[in-house]
Amino acid sequence: MDQNEQRTYTISEVVEQTGLTADTLRFYEKIDLLGSPERGGGRQRMYTSVDIGKIRFVSHLKRTHMPLKKIREYIRRYNEQDETGCYDLLDEHRQSIERQIDELKETLQIIGFKLEHFQEIKDGK
Repeated sequence: MDQNEQRTYTISEVVEQTGLTADTLRFYEKIDLLGSPERGGGRQRMYTSVDIGKIRFVSHLKRTHMPLKKIREYIRRYNEQDETGCYDLLDEHRQSIERQIDELKETLQIIGFKLEHFQEIKDGK
């Protein structure tokens, strides 16, 4: 393979690497979360490692409850090279994740307290 030639991946290979379904990848493409990949023989989608990196990043944002609308806005700003807009969106999302973590820690403490209580009951204390 030539240095300038980049390896491409089929949709099934991307599914295997990202854990997303082919339907999800097609949906993300349809709603402009992901650009349409190059097409190979038989019009088969051919993804690059750059595409896979973008897909993984979108997956992280989605997994941390960033709404698709916000992800789409981030992608648009990224494509427009609006670094300030990208920064602002990611910083806002970081703050949201930190709040989620705090809420989860609080819930974990309550569950821990309840478990201790039930263990004491089981132990006859």
